[in-house]
Amino acid sequence: MTPALTIEDLHAHAGDAVLLRGVSLAVVPGVPLTILGETGSGKTLVAEAAMGTLAPELAASGRVALGGAVSEAGAPDARRGLWGRGIALLPQEPWLALDPTQRVLAQVAEGHRFIRGLAASEARARAREDLAALGLADAVRRYPHQLSGGMAQRVAVAAARAGGAPLLLADEPTKGLDADLRDAVVALLRGALEAGGALLCITHDIAVARALGGEIMVMLRGEVVERGPTAQVLGAPRHAYTRRLLAAEPQAWAERARPVPGAEVLSATGLAAERGGRRLFAGLDLAVGAGEWVAVTGPSGCGKTTLGNILLGLLQPVAGAVRRRGGLARTRYQKLYQDPVATFAPRLDLRTALAEAARLHAVPWAQVAAMLDRLRVADALLDRRPDQVSGGELQRIAIARALLPDPVFLFADEPTSRLDPITQQETMEVLRDVSAERGLAVLLVTHDQAMARKVAGRQLVLPGP
Repeated sequence: MTPALTIEDLHAHAGDAVLLRGVSLAVVPGVPLTILGETGSGKTLVAEAAMGTLAPELAASGRVALGGAVSEAGAPDARRGLWGRGIALLPQEPWLALDPTQRVLAQVAEGHRFIRGLAASEARARAREDLAALGLADAVRRYPHQLSGGMAQRVAVAAARAGGAPLLLADEPTKGLDADLRDAVVALLRGALEAGGALLCITHDIAVARALGGEIMVMLRGEVVERGPTAQVLGAPRHAYTRRLLAAEPQAWAERARPVPGAEVLSATGLAAERGGRRLFAGLDLAVGAGEWVAVTGPSGCGKTTLGNILLGLLQPVAGAVRRRGGLARTRYQKLYQDPVATFAPRLDLRTALAEAARLHAVPWAQVAAMLDRLRVADALLDRRPDQVSGGELQRIAIARALLPDPVFLFADEPTSRLDPITQQETMEVLRDVSAERGLAVLLVTHDQAMARKVAGRQLVLPGP
């Protein structure tokens, strides 16, 4: 069968830093190819090379064959004429892909109308069907800022599929989704494959790789270290790194003693919240003590982020009250956002952003550097802008920044959703150590039930919408 995409001997570097070393792959219709690997290993760069959207400051070599046309990997615009029609990209950050001024239905309908050539009414009808299939029938008139992270992710999936491109590059298509919605997205991708489409999927979720099947490729530090049929690679991995990935899934984490909660740092009574006129929760009571971990779980769109924002005073509840420990600055109550890219100035390098935050909170740079080292963030990354690092790297930098004011309470909204299993495990261990050292209370939002059971002393389950 003729491959839908072939990449041969792909290399990329930024100055003296080598980012990709001799990556080659082929994607054929009906057989998904999944790329696994640690954050910063070059997975997204492979997709960008296929699209022709590598950053201009990167030097790249190698060949890309797409739709019968062969071009140089580093040639800008070489494959632009195929965007949407021959190849479509589901980016890792839906907030950057969705138009903030346009309603959800219109964004999905555009692909049906301007790429498939459907009439406006038919395009909107097809868009409604796409959104309903992903559980978004009630969100068609919302703007992106009115969506939860998981809802935005599903809108991006629908928009990427709308044009009917035979080849889809899906970069972390299920991050931030609960198990049911994750399975719905996987079913959508598999349906496209069964219709003769081709898929290159980048994910850190081993469950997604298993569900997709097909072929798998494992990357480490810009190189391919293992590849083969998914069942074979995940069932009997040959490379030590692949074995470490599998061993780092949350269900395999060692048990750790739960801290005994200290003095109360925050409490809420009778909380109720709404979104778009729809009740999310009501009559909610919660108290969190120093050093305690509480996991908040529930389906996408049920109000987990809304609850955290109310507890921090960023939103007002419809009913109820929140009480925080007296005598503390508001900055001692911090939030880790689900989409860290939205919290950094896009044109400011990360070193400057962190230095400004450190000055604001009178924290010496040596303390910042020590935390970054604990989180395995390379110093060289700080000289890049937020869009020049991987989602997982930016997520760890955001964690370091949130810890600068020495918070007593941290609302951690999917703090490891962009991390591979190994980095996720290491990062959670750092957070748990810091919590124990400082008596930091953590309210953890997660869709991963295994993680919730391993790290939290108790769970708060919010009902579905």
